[in-house]
Amino acid sequence: MKSPEFVVCLNNAGYLASLEVGKLYQVVPDAEADKLGGLRVIDEDGEDYFYDREMFCPLTVPPVVANVLTSIYKQG
Repeated sequence: MKSPEFVVCLNNAGYLASLEVGKLYQVVPDAEADKLGGLRVIDEDGEDYFYDREMFCPLTVPPVVANVLTSIYKQG
């Protein structure tokens, strides 16, 4: 199984209540979002939504870190 992916928000213009600049967000795999040049991320509401890929920078984290971050997000 592939490790969860994470991104850091670089720009929250238009989404001030949903995203925080500098915060990590978990990416939800979505082939349709990829085709449209976006990402589906779990935002501040705890729900996954489509956002422009340019608003984020991808992060490479070791699997152990990804597992810890995933468990934190699930606890909400």
